Order: sequence, then structure tokens, then C-alpha cells
Amino acid sequence: MRIFNTTGPCIPEKHYMVDLSSRLVQIKAMVDAGQYFVINRARQYGKTTTLKALSKDLKDAYSVLSLDFQEMSSADFQSEETFVKAFCRTFFMNLTENVPEEVMLQFRDYAKRKEDRAILGDLFMSLSMWCTLSEKPVVMLIDEVDAASNNQVFLDFLAQLRHQFIARDTGRKTFQSVILAGVTDIKNLRRRIRPEEAHRFNSPWNIAADFTVDMSFSAAEIAGMLGGYESDHHTGMDVAAVAQEISNFTSGYPFLVSRICQLIDRGKKPWTVEGVSDTVREILMEDNTLFGSIMNKVRENAGLSAALERILFSGERVPYNIHDVSLSDATMYGFIKNENGAAKISNRIFETLLYDFFLFSDEMRSSPAARAGADERDSFVVDGHLQMETLLRRFVTVFYELYHGQDAKFDEEEGRRRFLLFVRAIINGTGNYYIEAETRNRERMDLVIDYRGERFVVELKIWRGNAYNERGEQQLSNYLDHFHLQKGYMLSFNFNKNKVPGVQHIQLGDKELVEAVV
Repeated sequence: MRIFNTTGPCIPEKHYMVDLSSRLVQIKAMVDAGQYFVINRARQYGKTTTLKALSKDLKDAYSVLSLDFQEMSSADFQSEETFVKAFCRTFFMNLTENVPEEVMLQFRDYAKRKEDRAILGDLFMSLSMWCTLSEKPVVMLIDEVDAASNNQVFLDFLAQLRHQFIARDTGRKTFQSVILAGVTDIKNLRRRIRPEEAHRFNSPWNIAADFTVDMSFSAAEIAGMLGGYESDHHTGMDVAAVAQEISNFTSGYPFLVSRICQLIDRGKKPWTVEGVSDTVREILMEDNTLFGSIMNKVRENAGLSAALERILFSGERVPYNIHDVSLSDATMYGFIKNENGAAKISNRIFETLLYDFFLFSDEMRSSPAARAGADERDSFVVDGHLQMETLLRRFVTVFYELYHGQDAKFDEEEGRRRFLLFVRAIINGTGNYYIEAETRNRERMDLVIDYRGERFVVELKIWRGNAYNERGEQQLSNYLDHFHLQKGYMLSFNFNKNKVPGVQHIQLGDKELVEAVV
């Protein structure tokens, strides 16, 4: 995946790309084994780039037919006849292999017919002839199959592929391998056997092998890419540190890795850890094609929205169950992943994007806590530095003024929402924030704030008594060690009627903790 280019060339003389060779070796092994499979990944996850690289990698051993269903219109899927004609047109547009003349003549005939039009049976007869006559085994790659997945004719096309796959055990020649790429998991498509038997379903693609190749970029792979860039441009960057920070924010999501590098390369930010953080903030404020696509799914799918909100705010460990429709959708669109049996937001950028979406809904945008933060934001920044203790002290006052006497209506989730609203309104446009996934639970949650190169860790917790509080203090101290910080912050939500709200300083070994109680 080229790093400075998410849509087209921006450095004409050279493209810097992650080395895909290890992935191609794994995928080629599946092709060599004669498997049919689906590269099912979220939008802009490098599927097209991988298919193009694979096509080149296979050409010595195989004849490759590479198609893109985005080149076909919805009208092309209205009937078998229109589909066959469109398929043949796309075939000729993408043809790079020597195809037997007999097959070429048949395809030309199908593409031109106006009467007695060819149907799927004719098309597959010709494809089988090609596989029989070809000197090399034939592999078919089809990109953007989502363009067709809602059409019955496409399901029939898959069924024909399935039939030929099964029939090859009888000696019939067919494709060595078929690879489909798209967001939709084609293996989960269903079709009725007969219209009158609505309760009976069958998969037209139940022959597909599982595709388990990791297409995300590791920190080491990002470092390899940046190393090539640094050799040419001599920026002085700490390649390993910058690569790790990019990985921390993106979890290797190809588009996000590319976008960060693209913006830094344009010269707006330095190639430093702080430069990466500042660039992430810029990305979160833009309306790029990926964000527009995936957030529309959240707006349109109430079940998906509810599942994501539950993962983000409740602190509850949500078991990962792929048979849960909402979690399956969240996985398909790239929002979550399975981590040790629990559903986890895929990366920090998506997490912050989702927090902003839910926090700044119409209802939450009018929250008094958000207005208070926005109205007084200038008082929390001195000479460009965020005054976290001042921010906490003011939140204690605001929380008491707004919600005193209403504690029964609040739980830990609501308390966290109010504080996030308050903080977001203050750092908006200048700082980033994210929740540390390893500490998210019902009792505590660590909020990490980056503001102009400074990092602040705030533990949000529910008061469970002094003994529990002391354990929380030690946990925060250990967490500060992870970030090489000497000062940390705690915000305790205490629903005891006899509580004493306020802010105190606690010395714990060599760490200074500032605890606010509301």
C-alpha cells in the first residue's frame, strides 16, 4: 500500500509502499491449492491494491482474468442476458492474457447479440472451454463484488461457479481458483431454492475457503516503509518511534496509515510522535471518503449504533459473537475486532470518531456540561499548555452546580459522558483524546489526552470505598510508568450522600496524583 497516496499519485517520482510479499505468498498458496475464497475486508483496506499485486505475482504460473464489477452498472444485473453482455465487455476491457481464438469469438458473439441473447449457461460453457484449452491454469479475480451482491443474477452466477467447482472432481475443467473481493461477506449471502418455499435457504458460495490473511500493517512493516522514505528525504525522524505511534492510532488500517503519512509528507507536520498525534486530530476533523461511508452505516443501522454505543460507554465486556447480526455488521464495516473473545473497537481513530459522533448528537450537544466547557475553554489553557488540574477543579464545580441532588439519575456511564463532553469542548480543534482499551470496565476507565505534545492520563472511576480507591491509585501509578509520566489525575464519581466533593493531591512513591471527587 503506497503511503502518500490514498486516491492517486502525489509524489510522481516515487511511491512508498508497505511490502506485501508475505501476504502474497500466503494468498498464492491458497491459489496453488485450488481454493475459491473471498477477501472480505472493510472499505479502503487495501483489497484492490492486493488484487493488483496478486495478478502480477500469478501471471508466470497462471492465466489471470481480473475483473472489477464497479465497471458494470445496476442495469447490467437485471437479467442473465444483460449480465452476460456486460461480463463480456468487462472481459475485453481487462484482458491481458492470450485467450484461445475459439473462446474470443464466442465472447465477441455474446457481447454483440441483440436477439437470442446468451445466458449464464452459455457463458460458463465458454469459460470452461478456455480452462480446457489454456496452456496454463486459469485464475479469476473479481473486485468490488458488493456492486452486485443484492442481485439475483449475481447469486445465480455464484451458484454456477459453485457447480463447476464441485464438478471438477469428475474431470471437468474449470478455474484453478476464484477470488472475490468486497466488504460484504459473500459466504453469508442466501437465496431461496424456490419462491414458494420461503423458509428454505441455501448458500450459493458455501465452497469458499476461510481467508485468514492479516491485511493490516504491523509497526515493523510501517517502519520498513518509512525507512525507505527516510533514506531518500533525510528528515531525521526516529523511524521506529514514528511507526509505532502510527500503529498505535491506526492498528494498521491501510487507509489511515496512508492518510497520516500523506498529510505529514505535505509538510504541514513534522515526522515526529507529536506530528503524528497532530495529524490524527486533523484527520478526525475532515470529511474523507472512508469516514463518510462508514458513519452512514451507523446512522442507518439502529442495531449497529446501539452495539457500538454499548461497547464504548458501558464499560461492559461485550462477548464477541459473530452470529449476533449487529456485531457481525460492526465487524464487516471495520468498526470492531475479536480480541480474546471480546468485541473491541478496531483502532483509536475509529474510537474517537465514534465517541465524537455519540457525544455530539443533537441531544448531547445541548448538554450543560458541554456548554460550560466551550464557554470557558480559554481559561484552561495558559501559554499554549492545558491546565489539567484547573480543568478538573472547574468540572467538580460545574458538576455540583448542574447535577447536585440528581445523583440517583446518574450511573458511571452518564458520569463519564458528562466529563467527556466537558473535555471535548475544551480541547476541540487542538487536542486528541482516547480511552485506553486495556482499562475499560465498569469500575474504571483511563482517558488519555494529547494536547500540543503533552500527554495527560485521567482515570475515571466509581467510588467503592477507601480500600478500593487506594488500589485505583496504585493502578494509575503503574499506568503512569507506562507513559513515563510523573503526574496523573483521577476523577472519582461518588454517589454517597455524605461525600465531600473537591480536589486533593496525593503523593504515591515518586508519583503525584491529583484526585477530583464529584
